[in-house]
Amino acid sequence: MRYRTRVTAPAALIGTAAALTIGGVPAQAAVASGVPGAETLGDPVYPDLGNDGYRVSAYHLDLAYDATTKLVDATATLRITTTEALTRFSLDALGLDIRTVTVAGKTAAFEQVGEKLRITPARCLPARRRVTVTVTYSADPRRTLAHTAWVPTPDGFAVCPQPNSAHTVFPCNDHPVDKADFTFRITVPTGLKGVASGSLTGTEDLGDGRTAYSYRSREPIATELVQITVGDYVVKDRQGPNGLPLRDVVPTARAAALEPALALTPNLVSWIEQRLGAYPFETYGLLPCNNDSSTAFDFTGLETQTLTLYKPNYLLQAEPKIGSHMMHELVHSYFGNSVSPATWADLWINEGHADFYGLLYRYERGWADSIGLTTMEARMKDTYAKGDQWRQSSGPVAAPNEANLFDNQRYLGGVLVLYALRQQVGETVFATIERTFLDRFRNSSASTADYIAVASEISGADQSGFLRDWLYGTKTPRMPGHPDWTVTPVSSSLRRPQSRPSGHHDNSATL
Repeated sequence: MRYRTRVTAPAALIGTAAALTIGGVPAQAAVASGVPGAETLGDPVYPDLGNDGYRVSAYHLDLAYDATTKLVDATATLRITTTEALTRFSLDALGLDIRTVTVAGKTAAFEQVGEKLRITPARCLPARRRVTVTVTYSADPRRTLAHTAWVPTPDGFAVCPQPNSAHTVFPCNDHPVDKADFTFRITVPTGLKGVASGSLTGTEDLGDGRTAYSYRSREPIATELVQITVGDYVVKDRQGPNGLPLRDVVPTARAAALEPALALTPNLVSWIEQRLGAYPFETYGLLPCNNDSSTAFDFTGLETQTLTLYKPNYLLQAEPKIGSHMMHELVHSYFGNSVSPATWADLWINEGHADFYGLLYRYERGWADSIGLTTMEARMKDTYAKGDQWRQSSGPVAAPNEANLFDNQRYLGGVLVLYALRQQVGETVFATIERTFLDRFRNSSASTADYIAVASEISGADQSGFLRDWLYGTKTPRMPGHPDWTVTPVSSSLRRPQSRPSGHHDNSATL
């Protein structure tokens, strides 16, 4: 089972089996009779997301795409382990037409309520029991929903699940704290490709005009990072540094035009490996999915595991326009994918690090950023001046809400925190903090408190007060080494909510 109890997170994220009472019932009686599993993991940003009472160790997703109807017929098989005796449990699910549910091979009753699929097994599930749950369903990638991960294309689809939409593609425990192993089988009309996160393990001609592609992830994946795509693509393989296989999935008609961007990846990987260590997964590559529409998805790139999603037109630009953002998305393989956030309030760890290294990469190459600056120090001085304004309009760096989760504060605000820590402890110690954090929480989830603890341990000094002021304070602290830097006062005009760009990753300073 992939769940790591070492993660520091709110109690609601750890489970309730050890509590003295469960739902007001003494624990001993509750275990004997069972209770309905909680329909939340208590996330501070998305309180309705995720489910408790069990953890998922593996998913097998079997999807068949019909090019005529453009519908998907699917079966999701989950291996779960209960953390308490359950009379009922739930999965996250939205916009899925559920047909059947079985638990341990027996038909189970189910109902869809809001974004939950409530499942009542034939018998109470004992605590610490490993159980297989199978859900058959169909989905329409073009269905209008309150939010969706589906990206329809003229010849199929891709998916962009972050942050809370994986459950529009498959029923799941849709929270990054519950990472699991994934296998995929994607059946498509012959002539189209089916591709998923991980490595190809088999291709089967079904003899009826369809081909099935199978994939397996070597490392666990958070649901928000799953990629599944179908379309008229060519898979381009190339050698990366230190023998790393690189795989790009490219619209066939645009493969030649996109080659200059794709050819940048080996050097990007070499650069980041020198700073953060070996790339953590079995392969890496880009998926410029076959849809450039402004409504396809509302960001530039998304770090779905082993295969970063882009719009093709973005990648047709010259290297100085795209190189630092390609680095941003690659860094997410370390911060965000290998080490996932324990809660969505910890997003600054993902985005702050991605922008930190993306900007370093930009400035090393002499490329001016979007506001004309050419050094990290100059950009951080500019960002520092905006510190109180951003804390007023978007909250502290590590205290977002759903409305402002993807504001600049989680991106450049996060960079400013990392820059301040590096100023505080020095570059050598900072580099050791980074690698230690990645190594300690690899293939797991980690919280802001975990990062602070590692920083304190490696630096040999308690950094909790320093970092908590930077991450949770309502005023911007003094910048170590720069006593002359000043913060622009928040005037009455700046107290009003600022207009925010549409699309979350478009707040990245690496664009």
